[in-house]
Amino acid sequence: MKFYYAPGACSMAVHIALIEAGVDFEAIKVDLKTHTLTNGDDFQRISPRGYVPLIELDDGSRHTEVAALLQYVGDLAPNGRLIAPAGTLERLRVVEWLAFVGTELHKTFSPWLFHDDIHESARQLARERLAKRFAELDDTLASRDYLSGGLFTVADAYCYTVVNWSRPLKIDLAAYPQLKAYMTRISKRPKVRETLIAEGLVKTL
Repeated sequence: MKFYYAPGACSMAVHIALIEAGVDFEAIKVDLKTHTLTNGDDFQRISPRGYVPLIELDDGSRHTEVAALLQYVGDLAPNGRLIAPAGTLERLRVVEWLAFVGTELHKTFSPWLFHDDIHESARQLARERLAKRFAELDDTLASRDYLSGGLFTVADAYCYTVVNWSRPLKIDLAAYPQLKAYMTRISKRPKVRETLIAEGLVKTL
C-alpha cells in the first residue's frame, strides 16, 4: 500500500490510523503548493484532484476522501480496535462523528481560515461557527475520554488532526478545557506521537 500525505494536513488522520492499525505501507510526501512529490513527479498525474490523502492499493487502484479512507483503514485493525463492525450501533456512532468532523470542523477551517483572499467577515463567521462546535465537543468530552465512548477510534484521529489546526491559526482552546485535555490525551498516544515525528511536526525527543 502507498499512502500519499502532506505534513499536518487532513491526511494526518489517515496516517495516524495506519500506524495505529499496524498496517504495512509506504508513505509518500506531497508538496501541496507545487503538487509535486519529493522526487519532482507531478502529483496531479496520480490524483487529478490534487489533494491528500490518497491511498494506492496493491492492485493499483487509488482511493481518496478522509472519512472513507478512515473507515477502510479502521477495518484493517484487529478486533475492531479502531472502528466497530458494520451494522452495529457502535459503528454508527463513529461514522456520525466522522461526518461531524468532516462537515462542521474540517470544512469550516478550510478554506475559510487558510486562504488570505477570504474576506474578514467570512473568516469571522467561520471562527464563530467553530466556537459553537468546540463548545459542543467540550460538553461531550466532559463525560467520556473519546468521541464515541471510552475507546480511541478513527473519528478521534480525524478530530485531533483538524482541531490541531487551531495552533497555527492561533485559536485559543482555553475556553474549552475538556477539549484541550482531549487533545493532550491523544497527543500522548505512542502511535500518534510516532505519526507526528514521521511527518516532521515534532522532534524525537
